[in-house]
Amino acid sequence: MPLPYIADQEYKNTDFTIDQIEKAEYDNCTFINCNFESCYLSTISFLDCTFEDCNLSNIKVKDTTFKDVTFLNCKMLGVLFSDCNQLLFSASFIDCVLSFSSFYKIKLISGTFKSCNFDQVDFTDANLSKSNFDDCDFINAVFYNTNLEQANFTTAINYTIHPEQNKIKGAKFSKAQIEGLLRSYKIKIS
Repeated sequence: MPLPYIADQEYKNTDFTIDQIEKAEYDNCTFINCNFESCYLSTISFLDCTFEDCNLSNIKVKDTTFKDVTFLNCKMLGVLFSDCNQLLFSASFIDCVLSFSSFYKIKLISGTFKSCNFDQVDFTDANLSKSNFDDCDFINAVFYNTNLEQANFTTAINYTIHPEQNKIKGAKFSKAQIEGLLRSYKIKIS
């Protein structure tokens, strides 16, 4: 049975922990200052939607579709993006806190990440090639077998990326943060 189709709607100041979101396909909808904390968004589709100033921490996203979605200034702690519908996954993250989330095996080529906090985020086996990480903080983030080819980290900080355990050909890094590529070798840089 197909999901109901909801298009061009704006949701403001809605607490979906109280008023459960309808399982539907949301197209070109905007969610402003909404609370989704720990909500089950499983099997819901969000197409060309924008989430602004929302709390999406610990949402359950089993088979959730995020296609051409923008997250602006959102709190997104502990989100397992690896559970999403990976076939159509495409999203931009601007001014978001994504601490303790997982992008395990996510394919997000040419992704846009601006001014985001990735504290203890897992990027294991992800394909983030050609992605731009503008002013992002990767303190304690995990990169293992991650495809970062041609990704731009020139304004990112606090990353630890082992060059032999990740694909970094053509990636851009700043001289000021080069230690993040050499930390695993336990050499001293002055």
